[in-house]
Amino acid sequence: MSEQARKHLLLISNHNSYRIAPYIKAAHNLGLQVSIASEGKHSLVSEVANGLHINFNDTATARQTILQAHAENPFAGILGSDDQTVELAAQVAKTLNLPHNPPQAALCTQRKDLARAQLSLNGSPVPLHCLLDLNLPLTKQMAGLPWPCVLKPLNMSASRGVIRVNNENEFIAACERLRPIVASAQGEFEQHHLLIEEYIDGIEIAYEAYLHNGKLSTITLFDKPDPLVGPYFAETIYVTPSGLSAHMQDEIKHLIQQACKAYGLSTGIIHAECRIDNNDKVWILEIASRTIGGDCARMLDSENFTIEELAISLTTGSPLKTEMLPSARGVMMIPILEKGLLKRVEGLLQANKVEHIDNIDIIIRQGHELIPLPEGNQYLGYIFASAENATQVTQALRTAYAHLEFITAPLFRIL
Repeated sequence: MSEQARKHLLLISNHNSYRIAPYIKAAHNLGLQVSIASEGKHSLVSEVANGLHINFNDTATARQTILQAHAENPFAGILGSDDQTVELAAQVAKTLNLPHNPPQAALCTQRKDLARAQLSLNGSPVPLHCLLDLNLPLTKQMAGLPWPCVLKPLNMSASRGVIRVNNENEFIAACERLRPIVASAQGEFEQHHLLIEEYIDGIEIAYEAYLHNGKLSTITLFDKPDPLVGPYFAETIYVTPSGLSAHMQDEIKHLIQQACKAYGLSTGIIHAECRIDNNDKVWILEIASRTIGGDCARMLDSENFTIEELAISLTTGSPLKTEMLPSARGVMMIPILEKGLLKRVEGLLQANKVEHIDNIDIIIRQGHELIPLPEGNQYLGYIFASAENATQVTQALRTAYAHLEFITAPLFRIL
């Protein structure tokens, strides 16, 4: 079959996204030709450098560039890989009458303030919240806030810029710390506003699923055994299968289905996060119309299935059957605890020998700068494990991590 005759997928992505490689592999596994639309004109990745070059800040011209490429070699599906690209993908797919979410629904999934407002109107359980304008006096905007509360950028991921504050002094200090962080956000409004929401005390879970013709199907539900209480919220362990009761899992699915309907979402992968408070009430924190972040998606792989293949199949209107392996599995996202230059990682040999450990992947290389939360948005790497049950997986991850030591050097800047 010629390249021209093969089905053609367009992946809209940030040029440096870690998701590009698994999506390219998945497309090839499905027999698809794939093109990349990004800002990466000078990328060292050939598929990016040779792809479509667009400006994410000029969506009208970007859409025209994509439509012109479609006229020359039609696309069977349009897929946004990251939060920042799902709305543009939805806009183009709508124009081409390809499977898609409504653009406004896609926008809701990557703007926390719009998402909260939409879910509140629907009666979905979300924390009390309001917007903060960094250009206005802060003291006037603190009136009546519940303590503790959480400050969040409107459209950043990986817990970047998320800070819990317990009183007025901490609130002011956090806002000043967040000014330079949100100044780099995509969108002028997002560069000057924060979301304030009530802190919900309880356990947290992640829910992976997909939508086809508006119907929600579960892929898996992850427990997060480490408490996330702040002041920053670096995630560590995800483990499945969940230890929650079947009734609670059904309740989570029901609430997420309702929330997707409130957004207007109808097709594609979703990644959701919820808190369950001390009274067993489920609160929706996030619903993103993309795959799970980082390399965590590799937990979902089986011999004949990856989540990227599922995402592509939904985008082209031919959903695959999901296949989760029967074993328990988990990942630990290795947090960055100290600022500096990474010199080396010690203890990898011992950590890899821990029973049930499948792989340890250090993604930040020696000599690179480590930036902890709330300014940073990366993890040092990932530890993967599988076993007969979730308890064994969790213990293996903790034991392997205890063997690791990260040697850093102070970072000196020339003034």
